[in-house]
Amino acid sequence: MTTSPKSNETALAAFMAGKAEIDVLLARIAAASDDHFGANPERVTWGDAGSLGFVTERLKEITAFLGV
Repeated sequence: MTTSPKSNETALAAFMAGKAEIDVLLARIAAASDDHFGANPERVTWGDAGSLGFVTERLKEITAFLGV
């Protein structure tokens, strides 16, 4: 099966749009991390730690999927 140039252009446009969206999300995550995800270090609870653990596991899944 061959890919037509138009189909390739459409796929590339969708890929680049998805990449741009990921870049925005990563920047938001980095900014939130810089702010300790809004947690007050003097008032961190096990709930805060658990929530961060949940996010960490999802990010590990993503990096494994991407092979990075």
